[in-house]
Amino acid sequence: MSGEDLSQFSMLDLFKAELETQSEALTTGLLALERNPVAADHLEACMRAAHSLKGAARIIELTPAVEVAHAMEECLVAAQHGRIVLRRDHIDALLTGVDLLVAIALAKNPDDARIQADIARFLQTLEGAVAASGQPSVRPSTAESVSAGNLREPVAPATPAKPIELPAPVEMSLSGRTDTGSGSERMVRVTAESLNRLLGLAGESLMEARRLRPFNDNLLRLKRLQANAARAFEALRAALPVPLDEKASLALEAAQQQLLDSQHFLAARLEEMDSIDRRATNLANRLYDETLESRMRPFEDGVRHFSRNARDLGRGLGKDVRLEIVGGSTSIDRDILEQLDAPLGHLLRNAIDHGIELPDERIAAGKPAEAVVRVEAWHKAGLLEIVVADDGRGIDLEQLRAAVLARNLTTPETASDLSEAELLEFLFLPGFSMKADVSHISGRGVGLDAVQAMAKQVRGRVSVASQQGRGMQFQLQLPLTLSVLRTLLVEVDGEPYAFPLAGIVRTLALPRENIELLEGRPHFRFENRQLGLMTAHEVLGRGESQLETGTLPVVVVGDRGEMYGLIVDRFLGERELVVRPLDPRLAKVKDISAAALMEDGSPVLIIDVADMVRSAEKLAAAGELRTLERRGASADTRRRKRILVVDDSLTVRELERKLLDYHGYEVEVAVDGMDGWNAVRSDTFDLVVTDIDMPRMDGIELVTLIKKDVRLRGLPVMIVSYKDREEDRVRGLDAGADYYLTKGSFHDETLLNAVRDLIGEATE
Repeated sequence: MSGEDLSQFSMLDLFKAELETQSEALTTGLLALERNPVAADHLEACMRAAHSLKGAARIIELTPAVEVAHAMEECLVAAQHGRIVLRRDHIDALLTGVDLLVAIALAKNPDDARIQADIARFLQTLEGAVAASGQPSVRPSTAESVSAGNLREPVAPATPAKPIELPAPVEMSLSGRTDTGSGSERMVRVTAESLNRLLGLAGESLMEARRLRPFNDNLLRLKRLQANAARAFEALRAALPVPLDEKASLALEAAQQQLLDSQHFLAARLEEMDSIDRRATNLANRLYDETLESRMRPFEDGVRHFSRNARDLGRGLGKDVRLEIVGGSTSIDRDILEQLDAPLGHLLRNAIDHGIELPDERIAAGKPAEAVVRVEAWHKAGLLEIVVADDGRGIDLEQLRAAVLARNLTTPETASDLSEAELLEFLFLPGFSMKADVSHISGRGVGLDAVQAMAKQVRGRVSVASQQGRGMQFQLQLPLTLSVLRTLLVEVDGEPYAFPLAGIVRTLALPRENIELLEGRPHFRFENRQLGLMTAHEVLGRGESQLETGTLPVVVVGDRGEMYGLIVDRFLGERELVVRPLDPRLAKVKDISAAALMEDGSPVLIIDVADMVRSAEKLAAAGELRTLERRGASADTRRRKRILVVDDSLTVRELERKLLDYHGYEVEVAVDGMDGWNAVRSDTFDLVVTDIDMPRMDGIELVTLIKKDVRLRGLPVMIVSYKDREEDRVRGLDAGADYYLTKGSFHDETLLNAVRDLIGEATE
C-alpha cells in the first residue's frame, strides 16, 4: 500500500484491517491443519500471519495482542520444526487465540481486567498443550517485552483455571473497508448508496448509448429513400420526350447531381455514426461492467467464517463436521451476500443439529465418522445457484407426515396423498419443526421460514430434496445482483411489462383445445395438475384481451403451492434491465415492484410476481374470469348483474358469494372497506353488500363515501352484520345504506329477496 493516501485511517484502523485479513488466513489454515497437522504450506501461512499480527500490534503498542500473537507464533514454529505435532487441543487453543485477538482489537480498553484474565487463561492453556509435547514456554520473556517497548509487568504464571469462555467466533467487521481483498488493494470508504447511484448512472449511460443504434437505423432508411429518389429521377428522364431542350436537360442533370452529392455525404456520415455508435456502446458497456463489478464480491467472502462455525458447532454436539466450500470465487452482489448470512447459518445449523449423525451412528451405517456439509455456488442461465447439502440421515417422510398431522395442518386423507415434494414444503411453514425439544441451536421452527422469506425478498426461490439415510439438499436460486434483473418482456394491452425470470415457472404457447372448464372456470393441464387460467389484462386491470385466433401466449407463475397461467398479448423476448425503484410517494403499487428503462429510453414496469399471484388467487376465489368467459359468449347473451361483497371474514365472503353466484348473479369480493372502496371506484357494480366491523375502513365509512360520491351515490348498498340492535340498524341507514340485514338471514330467502328488491333478477 506504499504511496497511497491512508491519512483518513488511524493506526488502530489499519491494525484492524490487517487483522481482518490475517485472521481469515489463520482460521482457514488452522482448520486445514486439523485434518493434516504436518502440512508445511499451511504451517508456514499460519506462522507468517501470527508473526505479521505480532509486529503490527507491537508498532501500535497494543501489548495484549503482542502477547497472544507471540504465543501463537511460538506454537506454530515448534510445529514447523517438528518439536510438536499439532493435536486437536492445540487447534482449539490457537482458534481461541484468533478470537481473543479480535476481542482485543474491538475492546475500548484492551487492559480491561476481564481481557487480561482471558489472556492469562489462553497463555496457560496453550503453554500446557505445548509443554505436554516437550516444548519450552511460549510466553514472551520479560526482556523481549521491554525491548519491544512493552513497559507492562509480564503476566504472572496463572493458577489452574477453567477453560477460556469466549463467545462463538467473533464476526469480523473491523476496518470499515469496502473491499476484503489482499493488503495490496487500496482501501476506500464508499457507501452502498453511492455505489447504487453510480450503477444507476452507468445503466443510464448504457441506455443512452444504445439509442444511437435506432438513430443510425433511421439514417439507413433515409439512405434507401434517397436511392429510391435517384431511381425515380432516372425513370423520369426515361419518360420525358426526347430530345429535351437544353434548359430542361441542364436542370435535370443538376438535380440528379445534387441528389448524388447528398447520397455521398450521407454515406460518409453513416460511416462516422456507425463508428461513434460502436465506440460509445463499447465504452458504456465497459463502464457498466466495471461499476457492476465494484458491487460484486466472491462468494467465499461471505461464507468463509462458516467453516469455523460448523467445526465448533459439531464439536459442541459431539460430532465431527467439515464444511466444504465449492465455487468460492463465484461473484455475487454484496447486498445479496450480506442477506445470505442468516439463511445459510440457519441451513448449516439445521444440517448439523438435525441431519448429521453421531460418529458411532455414521460408522454403523457404513459412513466415515467425519460428516461433510457442502456449500456450493455457481452461475446458471444468468442466475445464482447455491446448494447446501449434507451427507447425514436425511428426513423420514413418514415422521414428517405424522408431524404435519399432529399440528393439524391438513386432514389424514389429504396427508396420505401428499407427494414427497409436497410434504417437504411443510418444512418452510413458520413455526414448523421436526425437533421435539427447543435448544439454543434449533427447534423453534424459524430457520427454514427465514430462508424462504429471504429468497422471496430478493426475487428468488428455494427448494429442498432428501434421500433417507444419504442426506438432504437445499437449493437456492437467486439473482446475481439486485441492481440488474434478467426479465421476460411481454405485451399487455399495447404496453410492455417485465416478468423477472426467477419468478417464472414456464412460458408456453397454449392451444385453445387444451383449455377446460372446471366449475365454470378455465383451466389447463400442466405437469400432471390443473392450473387456473386468466388473462394478465384482468389481473392488471388493463382492458380486454384479444383472443380471437391462434395459440395463447401463457406465462406460468407461482410456486409449488399455487400456480396460475397468465395470458399475455405476446412475448417480446428477454431483456437485462437496470432496476429503478419507484418513487416512495407512490407507496406500494399493486402487482408492480419497480421500473426500468428500455433501449429507446421508454419506461417499463417490472412485475411483482408474488403480488400478482395473490391477485390471481383473489380473482380465482371470486370467480372473476370475465374476459375468457366473454370470448365464447354470443352477442345476444343477457348481462348478468354484478354484486360486490365486502367482508373481512373468508367464511362469510364465500358463503355470500356462492349463494348469490348460485342464483345467477356475477359476484366479486373485497377483503375490507378499503379494498371495497378501491373496487367500486375502478369497476362497475349493480349492488354492494358490506359488513360493518372491518380493518382499515369499516362498513359505515364505506357507505358514507359511496353516498357522497357524485358518480356512485345511486349505487344501492346493503349492510349485512351480526349487530342486530336497533341503534346499529339506525346508524347504518343514517349513513345511506338502502337495506340492513343480520347475518342470520343466510338461513332463509331473506338475503336473496332483499337483493331482488334492490336490483331485480340476476339477468336482464
